[in-house]
Amino acid sequence: MDDCLFCKIAGKDLDAEIVHESESVVAFRDINPAAPTHVLVVPRRHVGSAAELGTSDGDLLGEMFEVMTDVARSAGIEGGFRIVTNIGEDAGQSVHHLHFHVLGGRPMGWPPG
Repeated sequence: MDDCLFCKIAGKDLDAEIVHESESVVAFRDINPAAPTHVLVVPRRHVGSAAELGTSDGDLLGEMFEVMTDVARSAGIEGGFRIVTNIGEDAGQSVHHLHFHVLGGRPMGWPPG
């Protein structure tokens, strides 16, 4: 999508601090971090949210979760981190492109938000 912020980052039309990239997935540091480690993991192809995923997206999701674990390991937070995705504006989704937040490096409270 031409106006999608994360599509532009994945396509390298906008700068970001990329920490991982493959043919299908890009991970980059959040510009407004909510934790010492705050990385966003997105698919290169546009998917509006997790609500649009189906059984045919299993390989993509598997790769995304592998990347999230690798990001945590590289940041030294594999002993405790949070993975979050929001679906819709009421849940706080501000960019309508599927993305997972990898958060860690500080204690996380519950319930969130």
